[in-house]
Amino acid sequence: MSSYLRSAAAGATAAGLWALAEPLDRRLLRYDYSDVALLGKAATRGSYWRAAGIALHVANGAIFGLVYEATSRRLHIERHRLALGMALAENVGLYPLSHFVDRYHPARGEPGIPPLLRSPRAFAQATWRHALFGVALGRLA
Repeated sequence: MSSYLRSAAAGATAAGLWALAEPLDRRLLRYDYSDVALLGKAATRGSYWRAAGIALHVANGAIFGLVYEATSRRLHIERHRLALGMALAENVGLYPLSHFVDRYHPARGEPGIPPLLRSPRAFAQATWRHALFGVALGRLA
């Protein structure tokens, strides 16, 4: 299997693990934030939002895996560390966009999509999820 295909599959699998871990951190941190809901309810308001959210999340993971593979070929950084670093950098870089989710998401306020930007719990969830993703990507790729 080519390294790009392997990294894309690893990213998709890591995103699937992330989706499986969401119910756990939602209970532990007592905050109802779900990336699957955020993506799925943006794509459809019907009963298939969960399937749409998982599909979009897994596709994003595969794309991230491709970017990770291309980056690993250019930078001479140990691959496990690179995967974790890239995932955490994405979290820190993209989390401020929560402002737009809080303001404009069509399902804001519904289950799975609480206010995000000013919530330390939501940031903790996003950070933990990105760390899980990065570790899984680094081990699988």
